[in-house]
Amino acid sequence: MIWIKYIARLASKNTKTRNPDRTYMRLTIRTNLAARILMACAVNEGVTVRTSEIAEKCNASTHHLLQVVNLLHGSGFVETIRGRSGGLRLARPMEQISIGAVFRVFEAGVPFAECFDQETNSCPLSATCRLRTYISRALEAFYHELDMVTLADLVKGNCGLASLLEMSPRGALSCNESSKPVV
Repeated sequence: MIWIKYIARLASKNTKTRNPDRTYMRLTIRTNLAARILMACAVNEGVTVRTSEIAEKCNASTHHLLQVVNLLHGSGFVETIRGRSGGLRLARPMEQISIGAVFRVFEAGVPFAECFDQETNSCPLSATCRLRTYISRALEAFYHELDMVTLADLVKGNCGLASLLEMSPRGALSCNESSKPVV
């Protein structure tokens, strides 16, 4: 009886914090961390930043960030410097880093729905279901939109982001540059 009351109380707390009218498409934590790392590097352009500094500024686990940094490095988005004065920085100009390309690297191994994974698909409707086609088209539209966004679009002129992520006493990327999001 005590467990039932406890579970009911937890369930009522969860429904209060969630908005039942909203549904969310969720990115993996790794994709989210990749975006944070790249924005931190872009804001601190020309400065080698430490993973521990990014973890502190972005409220993230250093261990998780290191895993993401390895994949970002392997994909050519960042370069890493070992040693005492080591860290990471962008491997190419922020104007040449497509957010769509970054998201594809991190979301590629995660099937959107069961039927997208041929090895584990057990859906009996797969052979005749048309929903997969529509979902595929929607995902391509999603990535197409992100392909048009560069890392520079996210950070240039974003004074709030710059003040949160600057790590150098010389100041972060100038936020005087006007770059407003296209809606």
